Amino acid sequence: MTSQAVCVTLIVPDALRGEVLDHLSEQTDLVSGFTASDASGHGVRVRLRSASERVKGHADEVVVRVVLQGQDLEHLLDRLRNAFAGTKLVYWVVPVTDFGIID
Repeated sequence: MTSQAVCVTLIVPDALRGEVLDHLSEQTDLVSGFTASDASGHGVRVRLRSASERVKGHADEVVVRVVLQGQDLEHLLDRLRNAFAGTKLVYWVVPVTDFGIID
């Protein structure tokens, strides 16, 4: 992977919110920050974990976005795979063509 920035998007079940956000906060060598937003998961592959979710017809989830350098991507994914094996976290990665702070 190159040094181009990428954005990793994670879809996290609400039950794992604290654990995943804490885990990402601890990865200071790879993650300088991230954004988390509440979301509603829909679709045939979405697991409705509680009676409340089954009644509502959607899963309570958190969308987490992390921008990092491409060469750090596999390190972060490996750490997530080790820490959250079996949880079926969904993720995708897209290139970031520009990233900065408007000051």
